Amino acid sequence: MWGKRRGTEPIEARSAIRARALLSGIALPIALTAAVFFGYVAAATGERVWAVESGIAAFIALVAAIDLVVIWARVRRSRRAGTRKSGGP
Repeated sequence: MWGKRRGTEPIEARSAIRARALLSGIALPIALTAAVFFGYVAAATGERVWAVESGIAAFIALVAAIDLVVIWARVRRSRRAGTRKSGGP
C-alpha cells in the first residue's frame, strides 16, 4: 500500500516500555494520594462529588498498578529468554 514491505516489522519493532513504566510509576502515587485526599474530603463534607472523584482517582491508580505488573512480567520474561525485545529497563 505505501511501498514495498520487507516483512521484518516484528523484528524491528520497538516497544515504548520504558515510557509506559515511567508514566505508570508517576501516575500511581499521584492517583493514590488523590484518591485518599478526595475520600477524606468526601467523608468530611458529605458531598457526593468528592466520592466520585475519589473513585476516579482510585481507578486510575488501579490501571497504573496493573500496567506496572504487566511491564514487570514482560521484562522478566524477556530476561529469562535472554533477549531484550521489549526494550525494557
